[in-house]
Amino acid sequence: MDKLELKGKWNELKGKVKQAYADLTDDDLKYEEGKDDELLGRLQQKTGKGRDELVTWIKSL
Repeated sequence: MDKLELKGKWNELKGKVKQAYADLTDDDLKYEEGKDDELLGRLQQKTGKGRDELVTWIKSL
């Protein structure tokens, strides 16, 4: 599986993710370093997409 590298860019990406999925809350998009799996798990539940699909989509933003 591909590793999600967010660190400094997450605040920028968060806005784009919210535009695509308006029902996501700030709590859903809360990112803490080292907890990529938790973030992806929340996104999977809300979007219905698979982990690899989400990683690819976020990297394309």
